[in-house]
Amino acid sequence: MLESFSLGMCGIAMILWMSIGTLSKTTQNEILTQRIIAFICISSSFLLFVVHYSGGELWGSRNIARPFAVISIIVAIASIMNIKGTEIQKGSYPKLKKK
Repeated sequence: MLESFSLGMCGIAMILWMSIGTLSKTTQNEILTQRIIAFICISSSFLLFVVHYSGGELWGSRNIARPFAVISIIVAIASIMNIKGTEIQKGSYPKLKKK
């Protein structure tokens, strides 16, 4: 059960990550989405560490939970990074935005 919940949270974070352009029409929405992704990833990594140290298995392997937890932490850090405050993605409709 714990394994399924932690993997589900990782999946939700990845879906949010892929749809950040759609969700970030304003700066406030972008910051909120980044914080939600980071929170989900940190929570998921905590659960994955719990799975690893309690002897649980993911997909039949007892050693895969810890690397997934570390990857989840990296995704959390990457989700809150801004590159000098510039917008790189430009959202879903870059030609419609005023310059």
